[in-house]
Amino acid sequence: MQRYFISPEQRDRDRIRISGEDVHHIKNVMRSRPGDQLVCCDGRGNDYLAEIIEIDPAAVLCRVIDKSSSLGEPETKVTIAQSLPKGDKLEWILQKGTEIGAVRFLPFVSERTIVKIDARKAAKKRERWQRIVKEAAEQAHRGFIPEVASPVSWTGLLEEIHRTEEALIAYEKGGVPLAKSLAQISSKQILLIIGPEGGFTESEVAGAQRAGAIPVTLGSRILRTETASLAALSCILFARNDLGGETK
Repeated sequence: MQRYFISPEQRDRDRIRISGEDVHHIKNVMRSRPGDQLVCCDGRGNDYLAEIIEIDPAAVLCRVIDKSSSLGEPETKVTIAQSLPKGDKLEWILQKGTEIGAVRFLPFVSERTIVKIDARKAAKKRERWQRIVKEAAEQAHRGFIPEVASPVSWTGLLEEIHRTEEALIAYEKGGVPLAKSLAQISSKQILLIIGPEGGFTESEVAGAQRAGAIPVTLGSRILRTETASLAALSCILFARNDLGGETK
């Protein structure tokens, strides 16, 4: 059943008013009609089964039939800190990372990052990225929409490492095997740091270690940056029984 995210303000007791771009999707893509049902998620762990009672050009009015808890959120909260890759690779990472279970994305610029984002275009880029994440969250039946943070510098990333409970930095030249590192940490908050196409420099890895990050290896094969982030995320959630286990 089709899902849509709403803000708590859009629900008034047993009525939900859907507005914005979702109105077009309901009317013209799904071709829904009064009497059809859908699910609205408030991003706070609540799902509402609702029936459409009225459709107008600006809004879709629904009646709440049932309320239940959102079941699509992993217990382990993984933030993917991704050095900006070339082309549309970041959009792929955002979409698939959301489907797998990442809770936040932090793009950053490192020494070998090729992509440079103009400050004037950053807000527009982030708006597009957030829309991609929203659509992926709806498709994957997530309980809330992961955040896409504004891109930060390497210094900004080091500050993020200082603030987080556990940080893992993928390093193709060595480190603790990812599975072993996960067995040694119990935190439910993990910052996963993935480098650009050219990888991290030795000085960057050393700086990340001083800030508190643990260098980890994903194995003997060298993965593309967009593969590494999704493979590592999957490994983390699988190890924590948040992926590949029984449905909730």
